[in-house]
Amino acid sequence: MFNKILVVCVGNICRSPTGEALLKSLLPAKHISSAGIAVEKSRLTGKPADKMASQVAEKHNINLDGHAARQLTQPLAAEYDLILVMEKGHIDAVCEIAPTARGKTMLFGQWIAQKDIPDPYRQSLEAFDFAWSLLDQAANAWAKRL
Repeated sequence: MFNKILVVCVGNICRSPTGEALLKSLLPAKHISSAGIAVEKSRLTGKPADKMASQVAEKHNINLDGHAARQLTQPLAAEYDLILVMEKGHIDAVCEIAPTARGKTMLFGQWIAQKDIPDPYRQSLEAFDFAWSLLDQAANAWAKRL
């Protein structure tokens, strides 16, 4: 049913590449990728995952090497069966870019206590560790349902 999953955040360098890598490790038979709602605006197109996000992922045996940030577009959204976003406000942002995506856009944290996963960008290691713990919980919860 949901064989193609797109994980979305703002800049596609912290949360969404981490969520993508976690889901790929848990659901190897699915096609999983990521994008951002403001990659072009933030001038992050093609940038690798944030160094701190990569370091935290490495501590948990997840590798973000080779990631390149990309902008969410309407054609890209149309390719996926399920779009998972980090914050409630991202649902509206995705739907501004791709109005037909509303029915298939949900929160990455849908099945955990803290639904929104805060952006750790340019924050402390503790902020990245906290985001990791939420992403890990959420990815495991999605893996059980998919």
